[in-house]
Amino acid sequence: MPAASSLERSAKRAVNLTLSVDTLAAAKALNLNVSSLCDAYLREVVRQEQERRWRAEHAEFVGAYNATVEAEGLPLDAWRAF
Repeated sequence: MPAASSLERSAKRAVNLTLSVDTLAAAKALNLNVSSLCDAYLREVVRQEQERRWRAEHAEFVGAYNATVEAEGLPLDAWRAF
C-alpha cells in the first residue's frame, strides 16, 4: 500500500473519545500528547488489520504459489548467481 503523503497525514478531524479517567490523568501528568498517541496507535492497528485481511484474502494464492515453488523450484533459478 503506498505511503500517505504528508498532506494526507496532516489532515485532522476532531472526534470524541471515551478514555479511562485515571489513564488520562496519568498521561496529562506526564505531559503526553494524547491525541498524537491515539492517532499513532490507531494507525498501527489499522495497518495490522489491513495486513491480516490481505493475508486472509490471498492465502489460497500464496499457498498455491509456495506449493509450485516447492515442486518446481524458483522461476529463473538456473540463472541465479548467488
